[in-house]
Amino acid sequence: MSTSSKGGLLVCFALLGCFAQTIFAADILIADEKSQPESLTVASGGVLIVGSASTPFVYKVKRGASSAEKFIDASAEAPGTFFFGMLADPSTNTLWACQLTPVPNTTPPQRHTALRSFDLSSGTAKIRWNLPGDNNVCNDFSIGPDKALYVTDTPNGKIYRLAAGASTAELFLHDQVLVGVDGITFLNGTLYVTNVITNHLYRVPIDAGGKASSPVDISLDQPVKGPDGMRAANGKLIVAENKAGKIAVVALSGDKATVATIKDGLKTPTGVEPAGDTLWIAERGAGKAISMPLPN
Repeated sequence: MSTSSKGGLLVCFALLGCFAQTIFAADILIADEKSQPESLTVASGGVLIVGSASTPFVYKVKRGASSAEKFIDASAEAPGTFFFGMLADPSTNTLWACQLTPVPNTTPPQRHTALRSFDLSSGTAKIRWNLPGDNNVCNDFSIGPDKALYVTDTPNGKIYRLAAGASTAELFLHDQVLVGVDGITFLNGTLYVTNVITNHLYRVPIDAGGKASSPVDISLDQPVKGPDGMRAANGKLIVAENKAGKIAVVALSGDKATVATIKDGLKTPTGVEPAGDTLWIAERGAGKAISMPLPN
């Protein structure tokens, strides 16, 4: 092969490498750097849906797009309304969202929260369930093997369960060690949650009748700082460490686990979402949704 041909191939391979990196290295500003994307999810067709913790909007980014557009507008709600958790359920064409509204003139600040659902295609409102109590924070959720939605209430140390097809959730678990509960996901049928305040990861035992018992502390081989949003993929847990600016993969062996950093240098990462061979990250401090290859 001639030198020029070899050079051409090297250029070609270099271009292919760059192209592959751009596929996995999306860096999308959500409205502006102050939009504070807290959580994100991916709908059918690769549509990225992102909530804002500083505005009453939920945004969507169409597959291949480099900018976001408004999808849900809650500006008619009380002043200061914003969004935390986002979860797409294509099987029911539903977007689940945590909508929070500050309670005026409260010190320390209090919030009222609604678990809301919207049509995943049109954004039309469906279910609205207000969490009990004078102060609550619907933070995140996960769909269990029973098709129910499990919802975390951070300051109250509670997990609620919304049965499939129901419009009102019931208390699933209340435990003092869950004060600070944030991320939640199922891995191989087992429920796991993070505590963003105490920096712990817990397994929640569930018996054959669907009743939960006291959370079990997972022994980690190294600390995690501010474990926030969490999802499961490829037999492991993926956790956003908002205080450390990292994304960690947690490999479990019973109730022990090893922690490996797969990305660092982030500005307050708060949410993760695996989709195909891509991992999406909500970088709240930068106002961005970014992506990288999903680790095996």
